[in-house]
Amino acid sequence: MSAPAGVAIVVIAKTPQPGRSKTRLCPPCTPAEAAALAQAALCDTLAAVGAAPARRRVIALDGEPGPWLPGGFDVVCQRGSGLGERLTHALASAGGPAIVVGMDTPQLTPRLLESAAARLVEPGIDAVLGPALDGGYWTIGLRRADPAVFLGVPMSTDQTYSAQRRRLRELGLLWAELPALRDVDTIADARTVAAAAPTTRFAQALRQLSPAGPVTELAR
Repeated sequence: MSAPAGVAIVVIAKTPQPGRSKTRLCPPCTPAEAAALAQAALCDTLAAVGAAPARRRVIALDGEPGPWLPGGFDVVCQRGSGLGERLTHALASAGGPAIVVGMDTPQLTPRLLESAAARLVEPGIDAVLGPALDGGYWTIGLRRADPAVFLGVPMSTDQTYSAQRRRLRELGLLWAELPALRDVDTIADARTVAAAAPTTRFAQALRQLSPAGPVTELAR
């Protein structure tokens, strides 16, 4: 078994629903359009994970599975009162070395996931961490799930990445840094990611939005 195939990949996600998904895209998107973009991003993420070598593929889900979920994934419910706890449980559900990604980076590729998994099992490496351009991170991977990793780390802020690095250092863990990616949070992010990855479902969904929405602005 190759080293990357010895690592599980976990997607932490919530069921795309109007009014609950990608609300920062509204306006210019409608809630239904934002949910459609969220579903497209999730489908791209699941496709990348499905094509990457992995010991196990898991989706830690807030909500119910839909027809967007392909085969080959174990479904577990998200647990915990905050994102740090949910990440801990998601990684623990994989039962061994694992990396976890969200549903905000539809430009994710199997090659990038394979590289992240390979770094995680390098001798002396305890964790991997991939920065996001907004100050958070798009992935974290651990050799062993440990709730202490996330204690005191503020989530969903522009200081999350630096705080997570500091926490890993406090615990004496050695980590490998991965390439930075842009999360899709705002319509500006959506445009940039779609332009960089034009063949993704996400880019196609953005192009298909109504003329009154972001497509008009893209053409300006």
